[in-house]
Amino acid sequence: MKKINNIKIVSTGKYLPKKVVSNTDLEKIVETSDEWIFSRTGIKNRRYVEEESVNDMAYLSAVDAINKVNYDVNNIDLIIVATCSSVRRVPSVASLVQAKLGLNHKAITCFDINAACTGFIYALDIAAQLLNNSTFKGALIIGSETLTKFTDFTDRNTCVLFGDGAGAMLIENTNMMKPAYFFNASTGDFEDTLVCDDYIKMDGRKVYSFATKAITSAVLKVLSDLEINMEDVEKIIPHQANQRIIETASKNLNVDLNKFFINIENYGNTSAASVIIAIDEYLAESEKLEDKKIVVVGFGGGFTWGACLLTL
Repeated sequence: MKKINNIKIVSTGKYLPKKVVSNTDLEKIVETSDEWIFSRTGIKNRRYVEEESVNDMAYLSAVDAINKVNYDVNNIDLIIVATCSSVRRVPSVASLVQAKLGLNHKAITCFDINAACTGFIYALDIAAQLLNNSTFKGALIIGSETLTKFTDFTDRNTCVLFGDGAGAMLIENTNMMKPAYFFNASTGDFEDTLVCDDYIKMDGRKVYSFATKAITSAVLKVLSDLEINMEDVEKIIPHQANQRIIETASKNLNVDLNKFFINIENYGNTSAASVIIAIDEYLAESEKLEDKKIVVVGFGGGFTWGACLLTL
């Protein structure tokens, strides 16, 4: 069994572009309809960047998390950004966030990772291991994506799915009993089932089949490894890719759909930003969550998938 780390979730935050694009808006540029989109995906609206970059949104989501608790940024010594839509290979988004936060005077470890839509869970896993096994004290983990810059607006099967956004989480090493447990996996896809070169291309049927199995297996893996039951989990927070995928996973797990936190209607698929935006909104609307356990689960191109149990 993998080591169970203790991490304290200090704060979460998010940034969403102001521009709201509805299904009705998309009807004007591609052959589709509000009914067609919503019935197949559960999406009504999504956010599009106008002037913001991946870097801007990553920074602004971090500021939101910092300001919520008046966090001393000098406690941050690790920044990891999960993204698959950065337009620059170098420098990393994480390094630019460091500079924007006014932390260039500090020796901070900064890097980006790309695990597609599972990226935030991968990044959080890495940060938890580093916090528990080295001298790091405070970590800033971010998921930030501008997928609309890589969206083909002549392809009605994909252009209705994606939105832009960012989310951030501050975590610290702790002696408190705040167990965090991770399972992450990948299998190489040579069939180009889900790829992004100039534009995102996807075989929807194959992705659906993979995703429903991935959610089910990852959640069951975490519960089994920890020897706990679904009743011990307060909420499941999945990657917000498609309402139907979540509904099928709910049936496969024999769990009421109300056990899942779902906000896909408002934002569409924001890839690596998806689960952290959902976590932030779940925490904001919930009360008395101290020491409650949540399971976060993701899946994406690669193929990648994973889940984690977090103690609030």
